[in-house]
This record gives sequence, C-alpha cells and structure tokens, in this order.
Amino acid sequence: MSEDLGTPVLDNHLHLDPEHGRGMAAVDDFARLGGTHLIVVNKPSWHLGPVPSDAEAFRSVFETTIEATREASERLRGRAWPVLGVHPGLVSRLVDDEGYDPAAARDLMREGLAIAAEFVDEGRALGLKSGRPHYDVSDAVWDASNAVMRRAFEHGAELNCAVQLHSEASEDLTELAEWAVDAGMEPTQVVKHYASGRLAGPTPSVMCEKDWLRTAAERGEPFVMETDFVDDPEKPGMVLGPKTVPRRVRWLLDEGYDDAVATAHVETPRAVYDIDTEATLSESASE
Repeated sequence: MSEDLGTPVLDNHLHLDPEHGRGMAAVDDFARLGGTHLIVVNKPSWHLGPVPSDAEAFRSVFETTIEATREASERLRGRAWPVLGVHPGLVSRLVDDEGYDPAAARDLMREGLAIAAEFVDEGRALGLKSGRPHYDVSDAVWDASNAVMRRAFEHGAELNCAVQLHSEASEDLTELAEWAVDAGMEPTQVVKHYASGRLAGPTPSVMCEKDWLRTAAERGEPFVMETDFVDDPEKPGMVLGPKTVPRRVRWLLDEGYDDAVATAHVETPRAVYDIDTEATLSESASE
C-alpha cells in the first residue's frame, strides 16, 4: 500500500529507462513512499541509442520517453509528464568523438530541439530541455551551446512552455533568464535543473539535499524538488534514488515547512508548467 503524505509529491526531474534500467520498478518505489507526480526527462540520446547523425534520430528517443511516461502515469495516484530535448553534453560527443565542427554540432542539436518542440506543440510533451556544458569547453563550443540554448528559449516562447536547463553550477543565472525574456518567455518558465537552495534568475529545481532544501524553504521563493535519478544499472549510486523526494517531503513536513511543500509541489508547478497537481491527484483517486 502506498503512503499518503497529504499533499501532491512531484519529482521535477528524473529519467526512466525501461529497457536497460529499473524502469517501472523505480516508479513503484516512488509511489510506495507517497510520490504522486513525475516530470520524466529523456535520457541523453546516446544512452538510448547511437549518437545521432541526423535530426530524425532524436525521434525514437523521445517516443521511448513518452511511452515510459505513459506507463508511469498508470502506476501513480497522480500522473507523469514528459519533458523532451537535447542534452547539452551532446555537443562534446559530436565534436570530440564524431568529428563535427562546433557549427555543425549546433545545427544538428537545434534540429533535434525542433523535433522536441513538435511533440510539445502536439500536446504529447510538457516542455523542453536544453542548456550548456557544466565543464570547460573551447570558446567555439561554448558559443555553439549558447546558440542552441537560445533556440530552445525561442521555442519556449512560441509554445508558451517551460525550458529545463542543464548548466554550470551557480547561484546567479540572471543572464540566462534575461536571454529567455529577450526571446519572449516568462522567466518563471526557465527551470535550472540540479540547483542548490539559492538561485537568482531561473526557477530552481532543487536537488534533495537537506541543507539545500532548508535554504530554499526558508527563502520563501518559488522552487521545485528533484532527484535527477539516472536509471542506469551501471551507476546505481549516481545522484539520488526515486524514493528521495517523498522522503524529503515527509522530512520538510516534520520540520514545519508546510508552506514550502505547497510551494514546491502545488504552486510552482502551476506557475511553471500550468499543471494542477491537486486536481490531477483527486481525479486519479476518484477513478
């Protein structure tokens, strides 16, 4: 029997790999501890197939994620939504391993984003993911990566959808939020994946370390919570497991941070993604 924490419980960023990883067993672990909603982000394309050589190669990766998300929804008291895009680390795979020049890598990654945007436009995905490398790269690769990210913001503005960002660790990414605004996005719809408890600019998706969560809760600003569960059997201890968000929600409630839980699991998801975790929970419970 699943625990009921008395609130929607959303993991804002995790991966599912039903073929190679734990897949639905991870979803069941999340649900048993009281988890109700998931944002399922596609794994890097080269983890679900070969390094893409053309834009259409991204499509099967996106379809795999959508199908996993559909199966996850059937196992949750709430539901799951897919977020699709091109991992910024692909630029290094293309340039360093496949012999692309940075401009050609940029163009292929933009084409992949355009296909992800098609899925959002069709209502099959909730938002996009993009970003730039969090490690040192050449100036040309950095510029190419920023150009890809700016294109994601253009799609986000056109589709009125959120863009999740992989980027360098920082407590001030105001510049990236400003780029999104320049493209026509609402800054609240820019979400920094793997954030600490304090961030200027985008909405922080806070990794579930207790110190970071306490900081986010006491700031009183919008935030969401995530594990970045990678669902890779070769890296079982990497990042955080699927039980972590519900466990941290219980801890926050025990510590008296009820308002922060409502912020992270009801109010911010509504502002960022236009989703209603309370309504979807009650609809599921009534079926």
